Amino acid sequence: MRIILLGPPGAGKGTQAAGIVEKYNIPHISTGDIFRKNIKEGTELGNKAKSFMDQGLLVPDELTVGLVTDRVSQDDCKNGFMLDGFPRNVAQAEQLDAFLKEANIALDTVVNIEVDKSILVSRAVGRRICKSCGATYHVEFNAPKVEGVCNVCQGELYQRADDNEETVSKRIQVYLDETKPLADYYTSQGIIANINGQQSIDKVFEDIVVALGSDN
Repeated sequence: MRIILLGPPGAGKGTQAAGIVEKYNIPHISTGDIFRKNIKEGTELGNKAKSFMDQGLLVPDELTVGLVTDRVSQDDCKNGFMLDGFPRNVAQAEQLDAFLKEANIALDTVVNIEVDKSILVSRAVGRRICKSCGATYHVEFNAPKVEGVCNVCQGELYQRADDNEETVSKRIQVYLDETKPLADYYTSQGIIANINGQQSIDKVFEDIVVALGSDN
């Protein structure tokens, strides 16, 4: 099972990603994790990525693709993988396709979780995070048992400085602007599955499993 998972900030992508990798027993591959691992290990690609990140610059598409394709070439990806947060644009998708074609690998499904922008903003503004363990809550949809206190470790909950309506709205709009051409790209290939992310968490996951079409 070779999957790409798309979804805007606040769509519940992290929760669904965890369910997918557990059910299908495939590695969860995110660009953020790859960057951190390669930088920590001091690889050539990691050092190149760090040089851009240290300057506050985006890592160029070619380098990002190089890091991801290196990762999916590893042994644990032989039976499948899930790419999360990649590709971010059509240029990256085209480079990924070229690599996969050469490696004789075919993508199965691009899962695109869709949620209205107004709902995404509401979800993000209501988010609270534990300072100690990082557990996340929502004041309306997933409130802690005691206000301001983590259920898991009793740590203090806080709101991220950038989880305000204006910043969140801009962040989501950037994602939507970037992703629409990407969704169109995979729609033209006939491998995209658009999932209604405004349902319950369990129903979203159920729809994803149906779209993937396999329990293996």
